[in-house]
Amino acid sequence: MPRFAANLTMMYGEHAFPDRIAAAARDGFKAAECLFPYDVRADDLKSHLDSSAVELVLFNAPAGDWAAGERGIASLPGREDEFRRGFDTALRYARVLGNRRLHVMAGLRDAGMPHEAQRELYLRNLAWAAAQAQSEGITILIEPINARDMPGYLLNRQDDAQAIRAELNVANLQVQFDCYHCQIVEGDLAMKLRRDLVGIGHVQIAGVPERHEPDTGEVNYPYLFALLDELGYDGWIGCEYRPRGKTSAGLAWLKPYLAHRA
Repeated sequence: MPRFAANLTMMYGEHAFPDRIAAAARDGFKAAECLFPYDVRADDLKSHLDSSAVELVLFNAPAGDWAAGERGIASLPGREDEFRRGFDTALRYARVLGNRRLHVMAGLRDAGMPHEAQRELYLRNLAWAAAQAQSEGITILIEPINARDMPGYLLNRQDDAQAIRAELNVANLQVQFDCYHCQIVEGDLAMKLRRDLVGIGHVQIAGVPERHEPDTGEVNYPYLFALLDELGYDGWIGCEYRPRGKTSAGLAWLKPYLAHRA
């Protein structure tokens, strides 16, 4: 039976960020994820998680100047020291929060740098990050993201992400399989899950194309949830979607899975 994690960045926007944890717990979530937790002290965030008995299962390493349009710096030339300082911050948060998965965003294409050179820089930074995280028992995740939502992002396809994983060949580097992004770029979700499951460390969902609840749009999520069970996936499924209205009112799709677990 699938296990779902609420995405605190996109869901429960009617609450202040730390209060979203308790709201998710009231709706039956036992786990949560977010993009960036760094605006809240790690100790304070841990207190909110503990009081609601919610596990934080994923967040992103610092990704540059998000407000200015940056979407990661792991592949950007001249930003290596900043990347390492940011990753050290992510590790400090992970230690306090008990989190065991960190998403390292690649960044946007640099028009002044050959693609292969930028890819090589990305791999060097990933290898360094994976080495730092290994002794902490933390897995580094990389995620292909569609070019409609994030134009110019360096990594778009599942096979490219899996090729990076194979090339670096470190145990604690895996792929974050976002069904929403994959459907927009490639489709054929079930076959890619079958092909790549051994290299997938986290799954995310959202309705396609509007990125609302997973009970609307062109993807048959109940089929995919059953397939993940069949394949033996025992990780979390992150609900990285924008609710159509109030978050709790849109969770009818989740209730059968919570009832089954109860």
